[in-house]
Amino acid sequence: MSPIHPAWVRASHGLNAVAVLVMVASGWRIYNASPLFGFAFPEAITLGGWLAGALQWHFAAMWLLAANGLAYLALNLATGRLFRRFLPLSPRGVLRDMAAALRGRLAHDDPRRYNQVQRLAYLFVMLDVALLVVSGLVLWKSVQFDMLRELMGGYEAARRVHFAAMAALVGFVAVHLVMVALVPRTLRTMIRGS
Repeated sequence: MSPIHPAWVRASHGLNAVAVLVMVASGWRIYNASPLFGFAFPEAITLGGWLAGALQWHFAAMWLLAANGLAYLALNLATGRLFRRFLPLSPRGVLRDMAAALRGRLAHDDPRRYNQVQRLAYLFVMLDVALLVVSGLVLWKSVQFDMLRELMGGYEAARRVHFAAMAALVGFVAVHLVMVALVPRTLRTMIRGS
C-alpha cells in the first residue's frame, strides 16, 4: 500500500514549516522597524535582533520557501497529485463541509481524502504564498521589479498586500494547528507517511 503522504510531501511540509516560522518571526522584526499600523510585535516573538539581522534571516528563509514551493508544485503537477487531492472543488461542497465541520460532524475516516474545506484551504495557502513571494519581490527589489510594483499599486500598496498575505498565512497556520490537535492522527500520517 502506498503511503498517505509520500516522502517528498512530508519533506516539503517540514521545510515549509521551518521557512514560514523564520519568515514570520523575522518579518515581524522588519515590520517593527517601520510599522504600517499603530502597533508593533513584541520583540520576544521576533527574530533577527535588529533590522539587518532580521533581513538576513528573512532572505535566507525566502530562498528556502521559494525553492521548496516550486519543487512541491512541480512534483504535485508531475505526479497528478494536485488534481487528485485538491480537486474537484465546488462552492456547494465547501458550504456543505463547512456546515458539517461547525456542527462537529465532518468525518475524517479516510486521511487519503481531503474534504472540500481542506481542499480550499490548501489551494488558498498555495496562492497566498505565491502572493507573498510576488509582493516580497517588490519590497526587496522595487526598482528591478517596477512592473510588478506598478501592478500592485506602488511600493506602499505592496507592503500592505504583503502584510495582509502574511496575516492570512498566520491565520491558516493557527487553524491548521487547531485541526491537527482535534485530529491528531493527521500529524502521525504527516510524520510517518501512513
